[in-house]
Amino acid sequence: MEAFGQRLAAAVSERGPLCPGIDPHPELLRAWGLSADADGLTAFSDACVTAFAGFAMVKPQVAFFEAYGSAGFAVLERTMAALRDAGVLVLADAKRGDIGSTMAAYAEAWAGDSPLAADAVTASPYLGFGSLQPLLDTAAAHGRGVFVLAATSNPEGPSVQRAIAGSRTVAQSVVDDVAAVNRAAGQPTGSVGVVVGATVTDPPDLSALGGPVLVPGVGAQGGRADALGGFGGARLVLPTVSREVLRAGPTVADLRAAAERLRDEVAYLT
Repeated sequence: MEAFGQRLAAAVSERGPLCPGIDPHPELLRAWGLSADADGLTAFSDACVTAFAGFAMVKPQVAFFEAYGSAGFAVLERTMAALRDAGVLVLADAKRGDIGSTMAAYAEAWAGDSPLAADAVTASPYLGFGSLQPLLDTAAAHGRGVFVLAATSNPEGPSVQRAIAGSRTVAQSVVDDVAAVNRAAGQPTGSVGVVVGATVTDPPDLSALGGPVLVPGVGAQGGRADALGGFGGARLVLPTVSREVLRAGPTVADLRAAAERLRDEVAYLT
């Protein structure tokens, strides 16, 4: 399979950089008049798949499916399959991170041959960047991508991420480690990216990353699309929005219109 970075770059060039999210939060299910169970989850996800079929990449938030146990995971599997059938890249927002054989099992689940495996998955490096090696290896072997948390928007994040490790912040060290992985792969667009929140006022230096930057927090969380130009020196910026768009539902046409409006706002990033 062609490397994820190349597939992503081609999709973004054709369809724009916006990455809509599928976040079936109980509050949204109620707002859409849906039941907070597997049936409501299915109806919610089906509407999102139809509305977002023309986008480069879509990000299901795994936690909101996992909350319903095996029934929720079954809906997630069907949703990811439907997105792929529509030609959309799937980013599973699972934020997995562990060590040794446990990390290897997570890698097989989300980046191997499992029914849950997506085109890319989010991961946490805060057990040490080296702990991600099983995931990075499995993803590379299957042509998949990984987005590594670097600088997040939550108020608790800076106490760890902006701490100084040697001469760099911890967040910068994560970015630099990802850059080294991408350089070693030797692809025009690396398959390993980072996550940097749109509301981070002092983002790490992303100019040498060599891969994509996922930027959550545009819209409802306070991040502004017009502030993303030149974001940390990144070359491939992917704003991701969820509730800002999902609040326009449940009508598919309204969802699509809200997503397309935001896609047009960030089109300059390509």
